[in-house]
Amino acid sequence: MNLAEHSSELEARVDAVMESAVEELTRLVAIPSVSSLNPDQVVANAEHIADLASRAGAADVAVVTEGQGLPVVIAHWPAPEGAPTVLLYSHGDVQPTGDLSAWGSEPFTATRRGDRLYGRGTADDKGGVAAHLAAIRALGDRPPVGITLLIEGEEEIGSPSMAAIIAAHRSELAADVIVIADAVNWEQGVPSLTTSLRGVADCTVEVRTLDHPLHSGQFGGVVPDALTTLCRLLATLHDENGDVAVEGLGSYPAPDLEYPEDRLRAETAILDGVEWTGTGSLVERMWTRPSISVLAIDATPVAQAVNILPAAARAKVSLRVAPGDDAGRALEALTRHLESHVGFGAHVSISAGQIGAPGLIGISGPAGQVAEEAFRIAWGHEPVEMGCGGAIPLITDLQQTFPEATVLVTAVTDPDSRMHGIDESLHLGDFRRAILTEVLLLTGLADLPGRS
Repeated sequence: MNLAEHSSELEARVDAVMESAVEELTRLVAIPSVSSLNPDQVVANAEHIADLASRAGAADVAVVTEGQGLPVVIAHWPAPEGAPTVLLYSHGDVQPTGDLSAWGSEPFTATRRGDRLYGRGTADDKGGVAAHLAAIRALGDRPPVGITLLIEGEEEIGSPSMAAIIAAHRSELAADVIVIADAVNWEQGVPSLTTSLRGVADCTVEVRTLDHPLHSGQFGGVVPDALTTLCRLLATLHDENGDVAVEGLGSYPAPDLEYPEDRLRAETAILDGVEWTGTGSLVERMWTRPSISVLAIDATPVAQAVNILPAAARAKVSLRVAPGDDAGRALEALTRHLESHVGFGAHVSISAGQIGAPGLIGISGPAGQVAEEAFRIAWGHEPVEMGCGGAIPLITDLQQTFPEATVLVTAVTDPDSRMHGIDESLHLGDFRRAILTEVLLLTGLADLPGRS
């Protein structure tokens, strides 16, 4: 099919569902489905999405779980004879809000300001959920391809049960093309196809130097306190340039792409005079090299501080794993470093946390060509092939289970969306373009053969 010849008709179909798409997204945002805090709300969100899928014409819809995991929605629109099946993925769980007083509007009330819709999950990733559903509705009662909708409820806590879900529902999830709408576009108005993602591995490290706290005046200068010892240990994770100093971590070649520094300064709101960490190109540091961050420290709060030497202190350390590396092996390297670099003979214990595999995604082949044409028509731009510093461990699970499927990692968000942050938002113009891209993609893929 010549997509350009049909683009006006498909664009009109998208415009016809846009108002309802924004309304559906608004209702989704109102459900505080924070997977780390509100499992009951994640269940309510899944049930609501299942109802939306039923009303969008799904032949069957199920809300499933494995073990103690949070619910996943699986819905099907059967493929016409000989047509391929496309799996559409997003996740419906969200991150905590952080400081409520810092938000410009109530985070669980979607609020339009100018061209953007603000609220927790508007961008990551209820915007992706709403885009999938809108594209399906725009295609009418009989989509030209088979569609499987997969909406996860625990992506923000590392997808602990998704491998089991995929294994248990393998036949129901089998597809020729898999669309993961959970990345970020190159910039507002310019789309992307993500071809690499870093993985994630974290741990909690505890340092102990004393059986109990001691008077700092009486013993300070002789007895090492746990908090200072922990700080010294954490400082060994980077060299003097800010590059990761842990041995045994891999890296991956970066794309030949320049990330403008002035744009990065605007996107990050880094303070005047603060320098970047590390060496090498910006895209290397953000996408294809490991990075380590100290996310939190447990110690005596300042308001409760007295003149004592702390006996114990602990920190949560997060490692972003380079594409092509192994997240489990990378966590072992981080653990070895922490155990071998602690000072003063202090006792150190490490508890492993979340592990998520990095990903490499090729977009060659007929499905990739259809996707690139869909982007060109919908956005008026070629999609930028880029990396992503964040992790979507599910991608590797799907690639291993369905090695013949083409995986396309798309986005509804842009670098100003502030995913996970204060005043998260979605650009409504890009939301429409993302829906149109998906409608064009699903229409164009109908010309490709389905699984035998």
